[in-house]
Amino acid sequence: MSTILEPGQIEASASSVPFLHLPPPTLFALRAARLEKLALGHPLAEYLGLLAGICRVQQQLLEQPPTMLSTDAARQQLCLEHGLPPLAADSLVREDLWLPWLDALLSGYTATTPAVRQAVDTLQASRGGQRKVWALALLGGQYSGLPAALVPFLGAALQAAWSHWLLNVPALALKPGDSLSQCPACGSPAMAGVIRHRGKFNGLRYLVCSLCACEWHVVRVKCIYCEQSKGLKYLSLGDDGHAAGHAPLRAEICPGCNSYLKLLYLEEDAEAEALSADITSLALDIRLDQEGYLRQAPNLLLAPGGD
Repeated sequence: MSTILEPGQIEASASSVPFLHLPPPTLFALRAARLEKLALGHPLAEYLGLLAGICRVQQQLLEQPPTMLSTDAARQQLCLEHGLPPLAADSLVREDLWLPWLDALLSGYTATTPAVRQAVDTLQASRGGQRKVWALALLGGQYSGLPAALVPFLGAALQAAWSHWLLNVPALALKPGDSLSQCPACGSPAMAGVIRHRGKFNGLRYLVCSLCACEWHVVRVKCIYCEQSKGLKYLSLGDDGHAAGHAPLRAEICPGCNSYLKLLYLEEDAEAEALSADITSLALDIRLDQEGYLRQAPNLLLAPGGD
Protein backbone atom coordinates (compact mmCIF):
# COMPACT_ATOMS: atom_id res chain seq x y z
CA MET A 1 0.00 0.00 0.00
CA SER A 2 1.34 3.47 -0.87
CA THR A 3 2.09 5.97 1.85
CA ILE A 4 0.31 9.23 1.04
CA LEU A 5 1.84 12.10 2.96
CA GLU A 6 -0.46 14.81 4.26
CA PRO A 7 0.56 18.49 3.79
CA GLY A 8 1.98 18.82 7.32
CA GLN A 9 3.94 15.59 7.00
CA ILE A 10 5.17 16.63 3.56
CA GLU A 11 6.80 19.82 4.82
CA ALA A 12 8.29 18.07 7.85
CA SER A 13 9.83 15.30 5.81
CA ALA A 14 10.97 17.32 2.81
CA SER A 15 14.54 17.64 4.08
CA SER A 16 14.95 13.89 4.60
CA VAL A 17 13.80 12.51 1.25
CA PRO A 18 16.13 11.87 -1.71
CA PHE A 19 16.22 15.01 -3.84
CA LEU A 20 17.25 13.41 -7.14
CA HIS A 21 16.12 10.44 -9.20
CA LEU A 22 18.25 10.02 -12.32
CA PRO A 23 16.86 8.47 -15.53
CA PRO A 24 17.84 4.88 -16.32
CA PRO A 25 20.45 4.19 -19.04
CA THR A 26 17.62 2.56 -21.01
CA LEU A 27 15.45 5.71 -20.85
CA PHE A 28 14.76 6.04 -24.57
CA ALA A 29 14.23 2.33 -25.16
CA LEU A 30 11.59 2.35 -22.43
CA ARG A 31 9.95 5.39 -24.02
CA ALA A 32 9.93 3.74 -27.41
CA ALA A 33 8.32 0.58 -26.06
CA ARG A 34 5.69 2.57 -24.20
CA LEU A 35 4.88 4.70 -27.27
CA GLU A 36 4.50 1.58 -29.38
CA LYS A 37 2.13 0.04 -26.84
CA LEU A 38 0.04 3.19 -26.48
CA ALA A 39 -0.14 3.64 -30.25
CA LEU A 40 -2.41 0.59 -30.62
CA GLY A 41 -5.85 1.95 -31.45
CA HIS A 42 -4.87 5.54 -30.61
CA PRO A 43 -6.00 8.40 -32.90
CA LEU A 44 -2.37 9.57 -33.07
CA ALA A 45 -1.01 6.10 -33.81
CA GLU A 46 1.02 7.20 -36.84
CA TYR A 47 2.67 10.04 -34.97
CA LEU A 48 3.35 7.89 -31.93
CA GLY A 49 5.02 5.35 -34.21
CA LEU A 50 7.22 8.10 -35.66
CA LEU A 51 8.25 9.18 -32.16
CA ALA A 52 8.94 5.59 -31.12
CA GLY A 53 11.35 5.27 -34.05
CA ILE A 54 13.08 8.49 -33.03
CA CYS A 55 13.38 7.23 -29.45
CA ARG A 56 15.04 4.03 -30.72
CA VAL A 57 17.69 6.17 -32.39
CA GLN A 58 18.07 8.23 -29.20
CA GLN A 59 18.81 5.02 -27.31
CA GLN A 60 21.45 4.06 -29.86
CA LEU A 61 23.12 7.43 -29.38
CA LEU A 62 23.03 7.07 -25.61
CA GLU A 63 24.74 3.70 -25.88
CA GLN A 64 27.21 4.83 -28.54
CA PRO A 65 27.77 8.59 -28.21
CA PRO A 66 28.62 10.25 -31.54
CA THR A 67 31.40 12.32 -29.99
CA MET A 68 33.78 12.03 -27.05
CA LEU A 69 33.63 15.79 -26.45
CA SER A 70 32.06 16.63 -23.11
CA THR A 71 30.97 19.69 -21.20
CA ASP A 72 33.60 21.73 -19.37
CA ALA A 73 34.25 20.16 -15.95
CA ALA A 74 35.61 23.38 -14.44
CA ARG A 75 32.48 25.28 -15.44
CA GLN A 76 30.29 22.53 -14.04
CA GLN A 77 32.07 22.72 -10.70
CA LEU A 78 31.78 26.50 -10.63
CA CYS A 79 28.08 26.27 -11.32
CA LEU A 80 27.61 23.69 -8.56
CA GLU A 81 29.49 25.87 -6.08
CA HIS A 82 27.13 28.76 -6.81
CA GLY A 83 23.95 26.66 -6.85
CA LEU A 84 23.48 26.97 -10.62
CA PRO A 85 22.52 24.23 -13.10
CA PRO A 86 25.82 22.63 -14.23
CA LEU A 87 24.33 21.75 -17.63
CA ALA A 88 22.57 25.08 -18.20
CA ALA A 89 20.71 24.70 -21.50
CA ASP A 90 20.44 28.42 -22.21
CA SER A 91 24.22 28.69 -22.50
CA LEU A 92 25.29 25.23 -23.72
CA VAL A 93 22.84 25.29 -26.62
CA ARG A 94 24.77 28.26 -28.04
CA GLU A 95 27.89 26.10 -28.29
CA ASP A 96 28.75 23.30 -30.76
CA LEU A 97 28.85 20.32 -28.39
CA TRP A 98 25.32 19.14 -29.14
CA LEU A 99 25.47 19.51 -32.94
CA PRO A 100 27.10 16.08 -33.56
CA TRP A 101 24.16 14.53 -31.73
CA LEU A 102 21.76 16.07 -34.22
CA ASP A 103 23.84 14.88 -37.17
CA ALA A 104 23.98 11.35 -35.74
CA LEU A 105 20.26 11.25 -35.02
CA LEU A 106 19.38 12.40 -38.54
CA SER A 107 21.75 9.84 -40.05
CA GLY A 108 20.39 7.04 -37.91
CA TYR A 109 16.71 7.70 -38.60
CA THR A 110 15.01 6.25 -41.66
CA ALA A 111 12.20 8.46 -42.94
CA THR A 112 9.14 6.55 -44.14
CA THR A 113 7.08 9.38 -45.68
CA PRO A 114 7.92 12.28 -48.00
CA ALA A 115 6.96 14.85 -45.36
CA VAL A 116 9.25 13.33 -42.75
CA ARG A 117 12.02 12.99 -45.35
CA GLN A 118 11.69 16.68 -46.12
CA ALA A 119 12.03 17.60 -42.45
CA VAL A 120 15.16 15.47 -42.11
CA ASP A 121 16.62 16.94 -45.30
CA THR A 122 15.94 20.48 -44.08
CA LEU A 123 17.83 19.88 -40.87
CA GLN A 124 20.69 18.08 -42.58
CA ALA A 125 21.13 20.96 -45.01
CA SER A 126 21.04 23.63 -42.29
CA ARG A 127 24.13 25.30 -40.89
CA GLY A 128 25.15 25.29 -37.23
CA GLY A 129 24.06 28.88 -36.66
CA GLN A 130 20.55 28.23 -37.94
CA ARG A 131 20.30 25.06 -35.89
CA LYS A 132 21.17 27.00 -32.75
CA VAL A 133 18.55 29.65 -33.53
CA TRP A 134 15.93 26.94 -33.93
CA ALA A 135 17.09 25.16 -30.76
CA LEU A 136 16.95 28.38 -28.74
CA ALA A 137 13.41 28.97 -29.98
CA LEU A 138 12.37 25.42 -29.09
CA LEU A 139 13.90 25.47 -25.61
CA GLY A 140 12.43 28.92 -25.00
CA GLY A 141 8.94 27.81 -25.96
CA GLN A 142 8.89 30.10 -29.00
CA TYR A 143 7.42 27.55 -31.40
CA SER A 144 6.71 30.16 -34.05
CA GLY A 145 10.47 30.53 -34.43
CA LEU A 146 10.94 27.18 -36.16
CA PRO A 147 9.03 24.90 -38.56
CA ALA A 148 6.79 22.52 -36.61
CA ALA A 149 7.99 19.52 -38.63
CA LEU A 150 11.52 19.97 -37.28
CA VAL A 151 10.54 19.89 -33.61
CA PRO A 152 10.63 16.10 -32.95
CA PHE A 153 14.10 15.67 -34.48
CA LEU A 154 15.62 18.79 -32.98
CA GLY A 155 14.08 18.08 -29.57
CA ALA A 156 15.22 14.45 -29.68
CA ALA A 157 18.83 15.39 -30.44
CA LEU A 158 18.86 17.90 -27.58
CA GLN A 159 17.36 15.35 -25.19
CA ALA A 160 19.90 12.68 -26.14
CA ALA A 161 22.86 15.01 -25.64
CA TRP A 162 21.70 16.43 -22.32
CA SER A 163 20.66 13.03 -20.91
CA HIS A 164 24.08 11.68 -21.82
CA TRP A 165 25.81 14.56 -20.06
CA LEU A 166 23.55 14.21 -17.03
CA LEU A 167 24.36 10.52 -16.64
CA ASN A 168 28.08 11.21 -16.99
CA VAL A 169 28.56 14.19 -14.67
CA PRO A 170 30.79 12.96 -11.82
CA ALA A 171 29.92 13.66 -8.19
CA LEU A 172 26.52 15.13 -9.03
CA ALA A 173 25.36 17.26 -6.09
CA LEU A 174 22.49 19.40 -7.27
CA LYS A 175 20.52 22.01 -5.39
CA PRO A 176 16.96 23.26 -6.04
CA GLY A 177 16.63 25.82 -8.83
CA ASP A 178 15.25 29.34 -8.62
CA SER A 179 11.72 27.96 -9.00
CA LEU A 180 10.11 24.63 -8.16
CA SER A 181 9.52 23.94 -11.85
CA GLN A 182 13.17 24.46 -12.88
CA CYS A 183 15.42 21.44 -13.42
CA PRO A 184 18.42 21.65 -11.06
CA ALA A 185 20.65 19.98 -13.67
CA CYS A 186 19.99 22.01 -16.82
CA GLY A 187 17.54 24.75 -15.83
CA SER A 188 14.82 23.58 -18.21
CA PRO A 189 11.15 23.45 -17.15
CA ALA A 190 9.45 20.30 -15.95
CA MET A 191 7.40 18.30 -18.45
CA ALA A 192 5.24 16.46 -15.90
CA GLY A 193 5.23 15.07 -12.39
CA VAL A 194 5.48 11.45 -11.24
CA ILE A 195 4.11 10.08 -7.96
CA ARG A 196 6.39 7.18 -7.11
CA HIS A 197 5.27 4.05 -5.29
CA ARG A 198 8.27 1.93 -4.32
CA GLY A 199 11.01 1.90 -1.70
CA LYS A 200 12.41 5.19 -0.46
CA PHE A 201 10.51 7.09 -3.17
CA ASN A 202 7.11 5.72 -2.06
CA GLY A 203 4.41 8.40 -2.21
CA LEU A 204 6.80 11.17 -3.27
CA ARG A 205 6.37 13.54 -6.20
CA TYR A 206 9.23 14.01 -8.62
CA LEU A 207 9.18 16.42 -11.52
CA VAL A 208 10.55 15.17 -14.86
CA CYS A 209 12.76 17.54 -16.86
CA SER A 210 11.61 18.16 -20.40
CA LEU A 211 15.22 18.16 -21.65
CA CYS A 212 17.62 15.93 -19.69
CA ALA A 213 14.99 13.72 -17.94
CA CYS A 214 16.45 14.43 -14.50
CA GLU A 215 13.83 14.02 -11.77
CA TRP A 216 13.80 16.16 -8.63
CA HIS A 217 11.64 16.07 -5.56
CA VAL A 218 8.96 18.70 -5.00
CA VAL A 219 6.44 18.32 -2.19
CA ARG A 220 2.92 17.36 -3.16
CA VAL A 221 -0.21 19.51 -2.94
CA LYS A 222 1.65 22.64 -4.00
CA CYS A 223 1.54 24.44 -7.35
CA ILE A 224 5.01 24.32 -8.87
CA TYR A 225 4.46 27.65 -10.60
CA CYS A 226 3.07 29.98 -7.91
CA GLU A 227 3.79 27.70 -4.91
CA GLN A 228 0.35 28.00 -3.35
CA SER A 229 -1.63 25.02 -2.06
CA LYS A 230 -5.09 26.51 -1.58
CA GLY A 231 -7.85 25.28 -3.83
CA LEU A 232 -5.86 22.85 -5.95
CA LYS A 233 -8.07 20.41 -7.83
CA TYR A 234 -7.40 17.32 -9.91
CA LEU A 235 -8.96 16.35 -13.21
CA SER A 236 -8.76 13.25 -15.40
CA LEU A 237 -10.66 12.36 -18.55
CA GLY A 238 -12.28 9.34 -16.95
CA ASP A 239 -12.14 7.30 -20.14
CA ASP A 240 -9.28 4.98 -19.21
CA GLY A 241 -11.26 2.32 -17.39
CA HIS A 242 -10.24 3.48 -13.91
CA ALA A 243 -12.58 4.52 -11.12
CA ALA A 244 -12.74 8.17 -10.06
CA GLY A 245 -9.69 9.07 -8.03
CA HIS A 246 -7.66 6.20 -9.46
CA ALA A 247 -6.77 7.48 -12.92
CA PRO A 248 -3.06 6.97 -13.65
CA LEU A 249 -2.83 10.44 -15.19
CA ARG A 250 -4.40 13.54 -13.65
CA ALA A 251 -3.97 17.26 -14.10
CA GLU A 252 -3.22 19.28 -10.97
CA ILE A 253 -5.03 22.58 -11.54
CA CYS A 254 -4.16 25.75 -9.64
CA PRO A 255 -6.85 28.45 -9.42
CA GLY A 256 -4.27 30.95 -8.19
CA CYS A 257 -2.19 31.20 -11.37
CA ASN A 258 -4.64 29.40 -13.68
CA SER A 259 -1.99 26.81 -14.62
CA TYR A 260 -1.93 23.03 -14.54
CA LEU A 261 0.58 20.18 -14.48
CA LYS A 262 0.03 16.56 -15.47
CA LEU A 263 0.83 13.97 -12.79
CA LEU A 264 1.47 10.25 -13.30
CA TYR A 265 0.47 7.94 -10.45
CA LEU A 266 2.68 4.87 -10.75
CA GLU A 267 0.61 3.00 -8.19
CA GLU A 268 -2.16 2.93 -10.79
CA ASP A 269 0.13 2.15 -13.76
CA ALA A 270 3.65 1.02 -12.90
CA GLU A 271 4.73 1.19 -16.56
CA ALA A 272 3.65 4.81 -17.10
CA GLU A 273 6.28 7.13 -18.59
CA ALA A 274 6.07 10.91 -18.62
CA LEU A 275 6.72 11.85 -22.25
CA SER A 276 4.54 9.14 -23.80
CA ALA A 277 1.74 9.71 -21.28
CA ASP A 278 1.81 13.42 -22.00
CA ILE A 279 1.53 13.05 -25.77
CA THR A 280 -1.21 10.42 -25.60
CA SER A 281 -3.33 12.59 -23.30
CA LEU A 282 -3.62 15.66 -25.53
CA ALA A 283 -7.41 15.44 -25.22
CA LEU A 284 -6.96 16.51 -21.60
CA ASP A 285 -4.91 19.53 -22.71
CA ILE A 286 -7.62 20.49 -25.19
CA ARG A 287 -10.30 20.35 -22.52
CA LEU A 288 -8.24 22.40 -20.05
CA ASP A 289 -7.40 24.95 -22.74
CA GLN A 290 -11.09 25.33 -23.52
CA GLU A 291 -11.72 25.94 -19.83
CA GLY A 292 -9.12 28.71 -19.81
CA TYR A 293 -6.24 26.98 -18.03
CA LEU A 294 -2.62 27.57 -19.05
CA ARG A 295 -0.11 24.85 -19.82
CA GLN A 296 3.45 25.86 -18.95
CA ALA A 297 5.06 22.41 -19.24
CA PRO A 298 6.74 21.81 -22.63
CA ASN A 299 7.16 18.56 -24.52
CA LEU A 300 10.17 18.88 -26.82
CA LEU A 301 8.88 16.28 -29.28
CA LEU A 302 5.62 18.08 -29.96
CA ALA A 303 4.88 21.53 -31.40
CA PRO A 304 1.63 22.90 -29.92
CA GLY A 305 -0.83 23.56 -32.70
CA GLY A 306 1.45 21.93 -35.29
CA ASP A 307 0.31 19.49 -37.91
